Amino acid sequence: MKAIIIDDEKHVREGLLLLAEWNQYGIHTILEAEDGEQAKKLIEEHRPEIIFTDMRMPKLDGISLLKWLHSSNIKSKTIVVSGYDDFEYMRNAIFYKSFDYILKPIEPDVLNDTLEKAVNEWKEQARSRKYLVEESRVINEVRPLYWDRLFSNLCNAEIIPEEAEEKIVNEFGVVFSKLKKTAALIPIKPIVMKSFQGDKDLAFFTLTNICNEVLRKQNAGVCFRNIHKDEELVILFWNDKNVTFLLDELYSLIYQFSKICITISLGETSLNMQEAYASSLEVYLKHDLRKQDKIITSGGQSKPLLHLLDYSNDLKWTIRTGSPAGVESLLQQIFQALESRHTLSLEQIEIWENQFELLRNNWLKEYEIESSFSFYRGVDYWSEEGAFSLQKFKEEKRKEFNELVETLTTKKFQKEKNNMQGIEEYLQQHYQEDVTLQEISDTFFLSREYISRKFKQEYSLTITDYLTNIRMEKAMKLLENPYLKIYEVAYGVGYGNEKYFSKVFKKQVGISPNEFRQSLLKHN
Repeated sequence: MKAIIIDDEKHVREGLLLLAEWNQYGIHTILEAEDGEQAKKLIEEHRPEIIFTDMRMPKLDGISLLKWLHSSNIKSKTIVVSGYDDFEYMRNAIFYKSFDYILKPIEPDVLNDTLEKAVNEWKEQARSRKYLVEESRVINEVRPLYWDRLFSNLCNAEIIPEEAEEKIVNEFGVVFSKLKKTAALIPIKPIVMKSFQGDKDLAFFTLTNICNEVLRKQNAGVCFRNIHKDEELVILFWNDKNVTFLLDELYSLIYQFSKICITISLGETSLNMQEAYASSLEVYLKHDLRKQDKIITSGGQSKPLLHLLDYSNDLKWTIRTGSPAGVESLLQQIFQALESRHTLSLEQIEIWENQFELLRNNWLKEYEIESSFSFYRGVDYWSEEGAFSLQKFKEEKRKEFNELVETLTTKKFQKEKNNMQGIEEYLQQHYQEDVTLQEISDTFFLSREYISRKFKQEYSLTITDYLTNIRMEKAMKLLENPYLKIYEVAYGVGYGNEKYFSKVFKKQVGISPNEFRQSLLKHN
């Protein structure tokens, strides 16, 4: 905390400096001034919490200083220190809300008691001011959220509740249910992505403030964030005389701020809020994004919507091939159909995104991939100026499909590899038995043809040849034991016939089992 002592007599200032228990009360900076003029400059610069001032001073006296402090709304606690027990001084000190009045000569106990009370009162009032500021800040933050919720709910309400009607009358001074209403929708996504680096909340806050500042001047309506939709900014007019003029002004202001060219969708006028909103929503969802008009009032000629589900079988088999070229070729066909036979609207994009997610989840389930797997979500379809870009839309969809193909192909390869590794381990464990391809097929729930083909791709050998190699390696180990008979070695590696074992051994190793054993003895 800071304090200032204002007195034209130096010995008085020095006395106060010595007598007051400054540190005890948390005051670590003490300023000095010889008169009111000098004091004003120091007070404006340092804003001390405690002010000690004399009443009789040159240039600017104590009464004038008290008047200035009162008019400046400075929250400091002022303690008058005077050598005169003068009623006029006392009256002015009280009138200008001085905290206390101390007579010279100053008694230390009286001084410190007064200082303590002044500090405590300042702290208490500071806490109250901080609370009020915080309360005001919270209210200002919550108020827009309250109106967002109220008007968002009215968008879907057949009848306006009496409570809502009353609140609108109190806030805006209009009888809402008696007025014709027109709704307009602003696409927020390109502005969020290009001007706010993805910060949706900041974009809504900024744009609603810009719009409401214009609307409030004429009490023409209100702008709010539709809390029931992810990215929808609504302008509601209840004075339809200047709608087009106001939308032109809002368009210009938004462009000046964001440098984004938006398209505002304007619906039909209606006494019914639900109808007015539904009309603007239809325009918003159905208009062709390739048309760059500032304000649109109709969705245009309706064309059928393209459904990815109609291509699900083709997509499924193309993706199963794992061929990016095949996927690209099919996507080109779909894009061509989309451009020539369908309207590229927000409604169309939403259907594409929802159906792609549905197909992707089904394919992930088929390939036993966790649905929580994080995938790229391409939603940047907008140029730097905010216009819809068909080229960027295609690029985003290609990224999504190519990532999916890569994920499924990798999983398929891993699954096949894991299956073949399991079969290889099975052969290592069961080489002593009469292992058949049918037995392996039944064990791993895979077809014999698939096993034969994939095993050879993975190990460059047929299952029979691989099993034979295992048996021969085990046989050579057993032949190192001179006490084992040849027929015992044959039985030990899965051959019931000694002659057949010897024939296979010689074919694989180049010499008979006996010759192999003799060669071992010679080396030892």
